[in-house]
Order: sequence, then C-alpha cells, then structure tokens
Amino acid sequence: MSTDPAARPSPFDLDAAWYVPAQVSIRPERFGALLYHFGTRRLSFLKSPELLKVVQVLADFPTARAACTDAGVSAAELPAYRAALATLAASEMIRERKPS
Repeated sequence: MSTDPAARPSPFDLDAAWYVPAQVSIRPERFGALLYHFGTRRLSFLKSPELLKVVQVLADFPTARAACTDAGVSAAELPAYRAALATLAASEMIRERKPS
C-alpha cells in the first residue's frame, strides 16, 4: 500500500475502531511488510515501516486516528495514511471493530 494520497483517494473513517483479522498474516520486511489474507488469498505490500507500525497497533487503540498518532504520523501525513488504510479495508486486510 502506498501512502500517496493521490494514488488511492477513498473515504475511510479514522474515528472508528479497526483491527487486523486472524485470517491475515503480517510478515515484516525492510521496506515495510507483506500481508497475506488466507481467506481471499490476496497479498498486499505495505511500502513503509511507519504504515506497518500503524497496522500492528490498530487493535490497541479506540480509533485508527489514535493508532496513527501513536505511530508518529503527523497531521500533514494523515491523509496519505487514511488513503492507505482505506485500501487495506477495501481488500479486507483490516476490518472495522463493532462496539460490543
């Protein structure tokens, strides 16, 4: 996934809670990571270690925005991360956590 906001403009609710489902395997790499979804057999590339950090902590925070802040994403970078997370959500690599 690219963090270039022009590459993937898409709505994504940064103020919702998100998580990586158990069917998704994350393999860290020097460039970022590989994500593989065992259910859909899709492979995604995270093109930065910073985006990997956001994805890894999503379930630990009440919102994706909070996870981004914790990972050190600046306000100026947030639109790019929002676009990358939207792409991950569209490919089912991350899912919204519903309130219990």
